[in-house]
Amino acid sequence: MTQQHTEFEFPTGVVEPEYDLWADGVDIDPTGVLAEVDPVDAAWRNKARTFILDEVKDDIHEYWDKADYPLHLIKKLGDAGLLRDGLDFEGHEPMSPMAAGLVNMELARGDGSVATIVGVQGGLALRSVMFCGSAQQKTKYGVPMLAGELAGSFALTEPTHGSDSVGLETRAHKVDGGYVINGEKKWIGNGSIGGITVTWARDDDGKVRGFLVDQESAGYTATTIKNKLSLRAIWQAHIRMENVFVPDEDVLPDSHSFKDTARVLFATRLGVAWSAVGHATACYESAVLYAKARTQFGRPLAASQIVQERLARMQSELATIQLLAVQSTKREARGELTGPQASLAKYTATRTARQIAANARDLLGGNGILTSNRVARHFADIEAIHTYEGTETVQALLMGRNITGISAFA
Repeated sequence: MTQQHTEFEFPTGVVEPEYDLWADGVDIDPTGVLAEVDPVDAAWRNKARTFILDEVKDDIHEYWDKADYPLHLIKKLGDAGLLRDGLDFEGHEPMSPMAAGLVNMELARGDGSVATIVGVQGGLALRSVMFCGSAQQKTKYGVPMLAGELAGSFALTEPTHGSDSVGLETRAHKVDGGYVINGEKKWIGNGSIGGITVTWARDDDGKVRGFLVDQESAGYTATTIKNKLSLRAIWQAHIRMENVFVPDEDVLPDSHSFKDTARVLFATRLGVAWSAVGHATACYESAVLYAKARTQFGRPLAASQIVQERLARMQSELATIQLLAVQSTKREARGELTGPQASLAKYTATRTARQIAANARDLLGGNGILTSNRVARHFADIEAIHTYEGTETVQALLMGRNITGISAFA
């Protein structure tokens, strides 16, 4: 005997809607400071935003989940002219410091790993060649790196020297026709994908010099670092160099001390601040969109007083670091930015972005831990930029030394 069941209408209220957290419509420039930039700089920003929407948006969370590197983006970024990080090249449209900052912001707003590709390739490796290289090196290495045809990495940090990178111990001994390098480096973006590694090492006189090391060189071993919880869509390497020979023509001629290394790092510090602004922007706009779309207790989350207060706080924090980044970049363009000012920008932007990301993650509830919902990726990636190119503590000590006139470094 067949038992008959009465069919009931399926409750539509249990079906979760799709949340479009990439949608336009959120005012992400509450003071209008970004709207007032030069139109040429704004065009660079729009180019970066278009790149993210066309090339990155749809599948970046899948690369992030799998800890896979979308290597094809290096060439695409080069084709779009976005690997420059403010560096000028003959025959190429100029890119001002403001344009470079806005590009960095928009790339990080899309994804932190993509922004880091530019930070490593253009900000550090290419800048080292352009600041310290010969004319021949700029042509041989700089031009293809700019085009994304040659991968570049920047090897300064060592397993035992992070914040105290000035104490690096990798050695470069002079031999006939070049140098032989021995040492290890860690957290080196692009260090295991083939290409050139700008390696900083001490020569026989103890001076810090820069060397262009071919990653195919005998004795060069690079292991991609596993189990990262941040910037998972770009690979960092642990590098070991055992008797790696570098010919004289691949030694950066204008690198003579750690001051030359620091000159490269100083030029990229504001880029980290702009990246933090980008991450914070993504988290803020995602929180606003979600709060308006998500219904709880019979009304949108956005109708709750406590939610509106938290969104107002996030907007205030975002506006603060936007204004700081713009003002710092204006000083950089005039050649007036000081080291402590750059530290202030990096320190304030990254720690504020952390606060915005944490608030956004909480506002999204359980959906906030899904990488496909943007916020979780940015929440994790901010932890990396909070640390690299000078931890919060190191930036605070640099600022403190400037404030007091007393160094607290060991």
